[in-house]
Amino acid sequence: MSQNSDIDILVSEVGPRDGLQSVKTVMPTEAKKQWIADLVAAGVREIEVGSFVSHKLLPQMADTAEVVQFARQYSGLFVTALVPNLRGAEDAFIAGVQKITLPVSVSEPHSLANVNKTHAQLFDEVRQIVEHRNHFFPDVQIEAGLSTAFGCTLQGVVEEASVLRVARKMAELGVDEIGLSDTVGYGTPVQVRRLFQRLQEEVGTLAGSAHFHNTRGQGLANVMAALEAGVTTFDASQGGIGGCPYAPGASGNIVTEDLVYLLESMGLRTGIDIDGLLEARETLQRGLPGEQLYGFIPDAGVGKNFHYAGEK
Repeated sequence: MSQNSDIDILVSEVGPRDGLQSVKTVMPTEAKKQWIADLVAAGVREIEVGSFVSHKLLPQMADTAEVVQFARQYSGLFVTALVPNLRGAEDAFIAGVQKITLPVSVSEPHSLANVNKTHAQLFDEVRQIVEHRNHFFPDVQIEAGLSTAFGCTLQGVVEEASVLRVARKMAELGVDEIGLSDTVGYGTPVQVRRLFQRLQEEVGTLAGSAHFHNTRGQGLANVMAALEAGVTTFDASQGGIGGCPYAPGASGNIVTEDLVYLLESMGLRTGIDIDGLLEARETLQRGLPGEQLYGFIPDAGVGKNFHYAGEK
């Protein structure tokens, strides 16, 4: 992940990937670029700008290479993308991403639905991607995002032992970071706190980000639990758009605007300006006319008692 000594928590904006892949409207490339520019102006330090996938499957992501190249012009921005396989990784490396995230489903039924691979096939793919990175693009980081870590609509219960087993395998294969994703919104605060603590015990400093969905209204409560477990990087999507198109019932990432408000009001510096986020939100809405956006802070405002972390 990007390193920022002047902030306490890194909020990684995943809307341009996780959000846009889940809506039918294809956002115009120029609108994406303006949205990213507005997010950077608001102080966002890390953006997952797209995914390198089949254009036939997800036409929303057909322009990702161009968007990566646009985003790289901002020196203070860490540019990431999701890749499902070696071909996608090769394309991402060439485009100039600084980090790739590999979706590694703990639930094998979800792995088959999402990337059409068994665990054995998926692990071999990760091995090839890491080897390719090590040989040709050693400066690019690789994150394994453990999908369905807290449960799966296809498999049902996902045992914590299975999550830790996959995490150990990712560490052995040489990834730089291992995050946990609540792909379908099953996670609860007690579960989140315990599993992140166990992940840290299992893989040490490789334990990384939290990716929560608000499908059942637990998103920000899960953030609080992850904070207690020592997590310092959180994914969020502006307007709460997003979800997994290959996991039935997986809706709604946690809302960036609401997350920033929560963290700043707790005295945790994000470096992000909420007014700037609201301007970026207007750009998003223009790029997705008619699409429903979510969030409490955009509707209610921050309140007269709000102040940013570090302000008196």
